[in-house]
Amino acid sequence: MSDPAHVPAILQEPRRVRYLKIIALFKILKGLLLFGLGFSLLFLNSRPVWLEQISDWADDQILLHHSKPVHFLLAKLQDVLAGGGALRATALLSLFYCAVLFTEGFGVYFQKRWAEWLMICATGALIPVEIRHLWHRLMGHGPILAALLILLANCFIVWFLYLVLKRDKAETYAERKPELVETS
Repeated sequence: MSDPAHVPAILQEPRRVRYLKIIALFKILKGLLLFGLGFSLLFLNSRPVWLEQISDWADDQILLHHSKPVHFLLAKLQDVLAGGGALRATALLSLFYCAVLFTEGFGVYFQKRWAEWLMICATGALIPVEIRHLWHRLMGHGPILAALLILLANCFIVWFLYLVLKRDKAETYAERKPELVETS
């Protein structure tokens, strides 16, 4: 990379824009999923009658009355939903993060530099949490494929956006300061 004219293939204009749009759509999709989660948690929280009906239906369909642990867990879930404190906080946090993802996604889709910085900071801040989550899955022998794929995708996003911003900064600097031509 000592040659300033050399641009890696991943940073060439058509590919760079394509990757930025894919990353933006990925973030928007995550935002839509979190919006659905947050909205449904707020909606179900205000409908304890619906929750009781769902619980009764599940009890009839899968004969939960024969399974004491499952019945206990569903009763605890119903208590949490009826209380609403933790669930409401989770719903509001989900909606807040959904707004961050939408801001990142739409900003990067329209190739705004501030959105690329926001995405690097927000995504990079979550990587240690994802590593911890993956570590606990490894120790607990839980399924790790999805957690590993999300971690790798977010590491790629941070790395790629760093390269894009570094390249843009170099191009901006080169435009402002013309090269001095040596004459011999």
